[in-house]
Amino acid sequence: MHISQLTLSHFRSHKYTQVQVESGPVALFGSNGAGKTNLIEAISLLSPGKGIRKANTADLSKSPDNIGWKLNAEVVSGISSNLIDTFWETTSSRIVKINDKVVKQNDLAKVFRVVWLLPSMDRLWLEGADGRRKFLDRLTLSFFPKHADCVLNYEKAMRERNRLLKEKMTDDVWYKALERQMAQNGLLIQSNRIAALKKISSAQENSTTTFPIAELSLSKANGDLTTDEDEFVQALSENRQLDIMAGRTLIGPHRSDMEATYKEKGISAKDSSTGEQKAMLISIVLANARALKLELGYPPVILLDEISAHLDIDRRGALYEEINALGAQAWMTGTDKNLFAEFGCKAKYFHVSESSGISDIKEVDFSVD
Repeated sequence: MHISQLTLSHFRSHKYTQVQVESGPVALFGSNGAGKTNLIEAISLLSPGKGIRKANTADLSKSPDNIGWKLNAEVVSGISSNLIDTFWETTSSRIVKINDKVVKQNDLAKVFRVVWLLPSMDRLWLEGADGRRKFLDRLTLSFFPKHADCVLNYEKAMRERNRLLKEKMTDDVWYKALERQMAQNGLLIQSNRIAALKKISSAQENSTTTFPIAELSLSKANGDLTTDEDEFVQALSENRQLDIMAGRTLIGPHRSDMEATYKEKGISAKDSSTGEQKAMLISIVLANARALKLELGYPPVILLDEISAHLDIDRRGALYEEINALGAQAWMTGTDKNLFAEFGCKAKYFHVSESSGISDIKEVDFSVD
C-alpha cells in the first residue's frame, strides 16, 4: 500500500502543495516550523479520527485565510487504487469521499491502513492509561476496520448512561437499552484488542528485528471482563449504585490498560530507560506493519515524525533496513537530509521550507552533503 499523489489546499501552512511519489520511503527534511509535520498530519487524516495531532477540524485551516481546507490522495493497494478526498468548508462538518462517493469517516479504514510513531508518544509508558488505550485502538483499527464503529457506538451509549448516572436516575427502564448496546460493542472492542495484540506479539516473535521484543498484555480495571453479553449486561446493572456514587461507569473496556514488558530483561516498560522505551515502541510499530503485510499481502503506510534525531547511527540504520525489508512506504521527517543517508537512492527526498507563513516543498536528488 502506498500513496502515489497527495494534494493539500489551505491546510495549515500549506496553501497549495502537491507531491507525487512512488512506493518507496519518502524523506521530508527542513528547518523546524517549515511544515514537515503538517504534511504527514494530512496523511494521517486519510484514516478515521483526528489524525496525529488530534486537532479540531477548524484548527487545520490555513490562517489568516480561514476558508476551509481540502486533502486529496490516490492510494494504491496491491493492484487496485482509490481516490480519497476529505475537506472542510467552514459552514459544514468535515466531508469524506472515496472515489467521489460521500462516506462515513470510519469507512476510510477499509481502503487505507496507516501506522505512526511521533515524539509525543515517547512518554506512552509513563503517562495515563487513556493514551495507551488510544494507541492500542489505533493498532487494532489497522487490523479490524469496523473497530472504529464499535468504539464510537460504545462511547456514545456510555455517555448517555453517564448522564443518567449523574442525574441519579434509578429507573431500570432508562438503562436497559444503553447497557445492552455497551455490552454488545464492548465485547467486540475487547476481542478485537486481544486479537490485535496476539498478531503483533506473533510478528515480534517471528522476526529477526534488532529492536527489543515488548511482551504485550491487556489488563482490566476491577477484575476480568466477562466474554458473555448477558453477563456483561448483568454486571453493568449490578454496578449501577457504585456508578451513581461515582457519577460515571466504572467497569468496561474503557477502563482497560495495555501493559508491556521488555522481554529480554524481564522488566516493565515503565521501568525501562528512555532509549529502551523508544526502541520498544519502534518494535511494536514495525511488528504491526509486518503482521498487516502477512494478512493483506502488503504493508501499511508508516509515518515517522522526527524519528532519526532520537536514534544513534546503528539503531537508525537498523530501522531503515527493516523499512526496506518490509517494502513499506514510510514518510519520515527530519531537519537534515543526511539523517536519511542510509536509504541512499531507495528513497525520495523533499526539502520543505517556509516563507511568510507558507510552506513550499521541492524534490531534490540524493547526495550526502
